[in-house]
Amino acid sequence: MDATIVIPTKNGGNVLKKVLSMVFSQETSYSYEVICVDSGSTDNTLEIIKQFPCTLVNIKPSEFGHGKTRNYGASLGTGEFILFLTQDATPADNRWLDNFLNAMKENPNVVGGFGIHYPYPDCNLFDKRDLKLHFKGFGDCNTVFKLEDKERYAKEEGYRHFLAFFSDNNSCLRRSIWEKYPYPDANFAEDQIWARQMIELGFEKLYCPYAAVYHSHNYPVSEYWRRYYDEFKSIYNLHQFIIVKHWYYIPPAILKHFLNDTRYVLKQKIPFTSKLYWMHYSLWRNTARYISGFIGGKYHGFSPKKQAFFDKKLSQQLRQINK
Repeated sequence: MDATIVIPTKNGGNVLKKVLSMVFSQETSYSYEVICVDSGSTDNTLEIIKQFPCTLVNIKPSEFGHGKTRNYGASLGTGEFILFLTQDATPADNRWLDNFLNAMKENPNVVGGFGIHYPYPDCNLFDKRDLKLHFKGFGDCNTVFKLEDKERYAKEEGYRHFLAFFSDNNSCLRRSIWEKYPYPDANFAEDQIWARQMIELGFEKLYCPYAAVYHSHNYPVSEYWRRYYDEFKSIYNLHQFIIVKHWYYIPPAILKHFLNDTRYVLKQKIPFTSKLYWMHYSLWRNTARYISGFIGGKYHGFSPKKQAFFDKKLSQQLRQINK
């Protein structure tokens, strides 16, 4: 088998149906299998999966973990390459698999690769902008990255973030390497923890813009309090990065980000009422970003009692596991 495609699922609904339809519409000479690991769906997800020639494995919600669940799914397959998708990441065309595997095969030193994310048509204004800028920073064609400047890596935080970036919303791993270095058992950022380890061991990673998926979210603002908490809690564990160093920097940071967003919104050719909506959205989302991100970044210094309190109130990951 050339490839094993692993998709963790839970209440994926009709978006998952689009994902699987595109996965099984690939025009490729490679052989591949699809393994869905479901952690307690209560909607029509299981019925959708059974419409396709997938291997379906069920686990309890309490057994889910971003790292260990993907490891489990990968262990059930035999493909030379392991591709990870999320249940809402839809391959953009029928050459996604071919483009990914061809690029991985070109360089035996590449242990893992990630592909570009396009925003869905209904994506919010700011994520649409940010996705485009983020992936443009990795290049316009297949590009291989490795640790070439150890002194810069030690001193420059941004360079470490850049080299460690990896996204298993849309990724491909070489099985022979994954068997030696599986994903860590982490609730968030398992992909970037793994990528940092690979980079520091001297391996190379691939960016493949030709293996594209559609992937974006339109969360209510209330959900960003939970997402930013989990995100910056994990980023601290990975990079010892805190979004702002002291609590009294939070209001200026919110204001600065809001003003940058406002300048962007005012340049858009959209009705004025829409501009007002996006400015309001920016203010509250950035309030969540900096307050919740600050709490997540400071988590390591809290007492166990405070950690348990914030996890219960803010963690999206723990809420999903406990459902």
